Amino acid sequence: MAIIKVVCGIIFKDDLVLICRRKTEKSLGGYWEFPGGKVEGSESYEESLLRELIEELNLKVEIKRHFFDTVHHYDKGAIELISFICSTSATVVESTDHDLVEWVKVSDLLNWNLAPADISIVQAIIEEYAFE
Repeated sequence: MAIIKVVCGIIFKDDLVLICRRKTEKSLGGYWEFPGGKVEGSESYEESLLRELIEELNLKVEIKRHFFDTVHHYDKGAIELISFICSTSATVVESTDHDLVEWVKVSDLLNWNLAPADISIVQAIIEEYAFE
């Protein structure tokens, strides 16, 4: 089975990072994650991320840099989660794929019920941003 490529944004605003909770009726419902989605067709990872953030959150971001990739095997298949550090000055006011959105401190990320694929990304963020 092919690995599905999924992009996500680690979106910073001031000293906080955005996480979103998946709606209960969706796969992994109730888990918190970094927003993003599947790469489609011939899109670059960056194009895919920008499209997904507009579609899901109506949020425009500036992609700063590629951050970290991880492969996670779920019961229904595997994903490669490709993350990017982003920034925004906007506020999220709507969400199509999530029932809650929160801006949290990096140091608090592991206190949330994170989707399994996001945990290794969170550990890398905490390691990199621990000095801040």
